[in-house]
Amino acid sequence: MASETPFSPGDFVVYPTHGVGRVTGLEAQEIAGMSLDVLVVAFEQSRMTMRVPLAKAKASGLRGLSTRKAMDSALSILGQRSRGRRTMWSRRAQEYETKLNSGDPVAIAEVVRDLHRDGGQAEQSFSERQMYESALERLACELAAVEKIDLDAATQKLEKLLKAA
Repeated sequence: MASETPFSPGDFVVYPTHGVGRVTGLEAQEIAGMSLDVLVVAFEQSRMTMRVPLAKAKASGLRGLSTRKAMDSALSILGQRSRGRRTMWSRRAQEYETKLNSGDPVAIAEVVRDLHRDGGQAEQSFSERQMYESALERLACELAAVEKIDLDAATQKLEKLLKAA
C-alpha cells in the first residue's frame, strides 16, 4: 500500500452521511485498470460495508471519533431549550438534513433537540419522526463508541438528557 492512513483495522470512524463504522481493513483494488488503495469500513447499524479510496478519505469527510470534550459539547446542546421555528417544514427539513449529513455531533444534537417531542407537545409528522430517529441513532452510535457502552445505554442516556431539559 502506497498511501498512508491514520486509521487501522478495528478503529471506529465517522462517515458524515452514514454515521459510525469500524475499519475492517485496507485493500488494494484494481478499478478501471488503475490500482487504488481503499479503506474498508463496516457500518453495523445499516449492515453495510463501504470502500473509501484513501486518497479521498479526508475530502469525503471521514474522521475519527469525537473527543470526549466534543461529545460533552454535543450533550450540553440536548439540555437547552428547543429552537423550534415557525418556518415551513420543507425548509427546516432541508436545514436538518444538512446538519445530519455534516457528521458533526453538535449539529446532530441540535437536530435531536429541536425535533424531540414530550408528551404535552403536538404530534410529529412521519418525516419529522423519521428524521428525529435517524439523528438520535447517529448521535447514540457515536456516544456509544466514545464511552465504550452499548447502543441501548447510549440512547437511554440521550433520552434522559432530553427529558431533563
